[in-house]
Amino acid sequence: MERSMDRGTNLAIENAKALGLSTVWDRYEAQLPQCGFGETGLCCRNCMQGPCRISPFEDGPQRGVCGADADVMVARGLMRAVAAGTASHGGHAKHMAHTLLMVAKGQTGDYRITDTEKLKAVAERIGVEVNGASIEDIARGVALKALEEFSEKDSPLIWAGTTITQGRIERFSKLGVIPTGIDSVVSESMHRSTYGVDADPVNLLLGTIKCALADYASCHLATDLADILFGTPSPVKTAANLGVLKTEAVNIALHGHNPLLSEMIVQAAGSDDLKIMAREAGASEGINLVGVCCTGNEVMMRHGIPMATSSVSQESILLTGALDAIVVDYQCIMPALSSIAECLHTEIITTMPIAKISGAMHIEFDEAHALEKAREIIKAGIEAFKKRDPSRVKIPDISSPAVVGFSAEAIINALSTINSEDPLKPLIDNIVEGNIYGVCLFAGCNTVKIPQDRNYIAMIKELAKRNVLILATGCASGAFARHGFMSPEAVDGYAGEGLKTILKAIGESAGLGGPLPLVLHMGSCVDNTRAADVAVAIANKLGTDIDRLPVVASAPEPVTEKALAIGTWAVAAGLPTHVGVVPPVTGSRTVTEVLTSSVKELLGGWFIVEPDPMKAVEALYQALTERRKALGLKL
Repeated sequence: MERSMDRGTNLAIENAKALGLSTVWDRYEAQLPQCGFGETGLCCRNCMQGPCRISPFEDGPQRGVCGADADVMVARGLMRAVAAGTASHGGHAKHMAHTLLMVAKGQTGDYRITDTEKLKAVAERIGVEVNGASIEDIARGVALKALEEFSEKDSPLIWAGTTITQGRIERFSKLGVIPTGIDSVVSESMHRSTYGVDADPVNLLLGTIKCALADYASCHLATDLADILFGTPSPVKTAANLGVLKTEAVNIALHGHNPLLSEMIVQAAGSDDLKIMAREAGASEGINLVGVCCTGNEVMMRHGIPMATSSVSQESILLTGALDAIVVDYQCIMPALSSIAECLHTEIITTMPIAKISGAMHIEFDEAHALEKAREIIKAGIEAFKKRDPSRVKIPDISSPAVVGFSAEAIINALSTINSEDPLKPLIDNIVEGNIYGVCLFAGCNTVKIPQDRNYIAMIKELAKRNVLILATGCASGAFARHGFMSPEAVDGYAGEGLKTILKAIGESAGLGGPLPLVLHMGSCVDNTRAADVAVAIANKLGTDIDRLPVVASAPEPVTEKALAIGTWAVAAGLPTHVGVVPPVTGSRTVTEVLTSSVKELLGGWFIVEPDPMKAVEALYQALTERRKALGLKL
C-alpha cells in the first residue's frame, strides 16, 4: 500500500515499523474491507430500532424500520455531518468572541488588541459605533455582536449578510436558507434529521445549505477576531517538513485549531528564563516550536513558525524520536498519539476541557491566566527533553522553504503597489487577458484512502501550467509547503507563462525581491473565508455575482465533517467545488443528482466528485472555460 508522497513521512513510517508501532495507515488496512453500506450513506443509527441499512440493489430492504428510504437516509446523514462541522467551527468562533469580550473588559492581561484597524473595519461593517469610541468600547461592541450570532434572533447572521454579494443574499432569501443563529441552526439540523421529523430529501438538503451558511459565518467570525487579537497576516518566510525539528533543542509541536493557546506559547517561548532553563537541561539551541495541522497554520502565517507535518501524518513527528511535547487544543487530533507516546519520551499535553485523551497530561487552558499556562506547558516540554534517548532520534533531513501569510488584506496591499488607486484592477485585467485563466482555492485534509499529497501535487502542477492562480488553506497548505510549492522558486518550474509574468510583477513591485510564491497561503481551514472575501471584492467591483466568476474550489483529499460543511457553503456561494473522495451520498440517486447537477440551477455552484486528479483538473478547467466564455473573456 502506497502511503505518502512525502519522503519525511515515509521515513517516519519506517521508524514506526522498527519500533513495532502502528500508524494511521496500519489501522486503515486493518479496517479493510470497509462497510459498503456506510460508504454510500445507506445506514442509519438515529433511533434504537436500528441500525438500519438499505440495499443499493433490489435484493434487500429498500426502507428502514421507520419507513425512511434511501433518499431520506442519505440526506439526513449529510445534514448531520454538516451540522457537526458547523458546530466545530462555531465552537472555535464562540471561544474567540468570549476572549475578545474579556479583553474589552480588562479581565485578562495576557491578550490585547493587536490590529486596531481591522477592529474598526469589522465594527463599521457590522454596525458598531466607531467615531468617538475607545478601542475597548469598540471591542466590546464587536464581541457582543459576535456572541449574538449564536442564538436565534429576528435578523440574518450579520457575519454572513455583510460579507457576501447582494446577488447571493437574494438567492438565499428566495430559497429560504438564510440562517439567523449559528447554534440554533445546528440544533434545528439535529432536530430535523432525527427519528420521525423531516422526511423530504430536497427539504433536508435545503436545510443542510442553511446550516452550511452558518458555518461560513462561523469561519468568517473566527478569522476576523483572530486578526483583531493577533494581527492580520502578511507574507513571512518559513520552512516546512520534519527537517524543521532540531536535535539540540527542546522541540514542542503546536497542534489543533485554536490560536488563543498557541499565540501564548509563542510569546512564552521567547522568555529569557525559559530559554535558560532549556539550555540548562542540555538543549544548546533552546526552544524550537513547530506546527502541525491548523494551529500550525495560525502560528506559521503570523510568526513564521515552521510547519512540521499535517493532520493525517501527525504521528510522524513523534516517530522522529526528537519531539519532546505535542500540545493539542481541539479538532483533528488522533487519540493514537497517546499510544505512540507510550513507547517514546514525548509528552502529549491536552489543554481543553472538551478534548482530553486517555494517558495524556492535561494542563487546562484558562484565558485569564493564559501566559502562565503557556509557561507551564513549555516547562513540561523541557522536563520531557531530559528523558529523550539520543539513540532514537531520527530527524529526516528534509524541509522546503515557504513564503506564507497571504490574507485578503495582504493580497490587496501587494496589488496596490501596482495600482494604488484601484488595487483590484491589475488582478481583473490579467484575468480578462488570460494571463490568469482562473483561480482555484485548495482546501481540506489528507486521507489514508489516497497516498498522502498525491492529488495535491498532480493537480497543482497541471493547473499552474494552465495559468490558474492557486490559493490554499488548512492541510492543503501543509501539502504544498512540504513539497516546495509555496516558494517563489517554484514559479519558474511550474507556472505557465502568463501566471509566471504576473506573479513576478506583483512580487517585485511589492518588494519581495522576486515573484510571489506559486501557491498563496491564506491560513488555516477556518480561514477559507479569506479567499471568499477576494472573490466577493472582485464580484462587487465588476457589478456581478460570484457564480459568474472564473473561480473554483477543490478538496482533493477531504476527511472531516468540517470539510463537508465548507464544501457545501462553497457550492452555495456559487463555486464549482471538487472533492477527491466520494462522500457518503451515492446511495441516493436524488441526493447525488441534486448536489452534482440540480443545485447548479439554484445557486450556480455544484459538486464535482472525481477521485482521479487529472480528470478533476479537466473538470475544473472546463468550469473555468465555461465561465470565461459566458463573460466574453479571452480563452
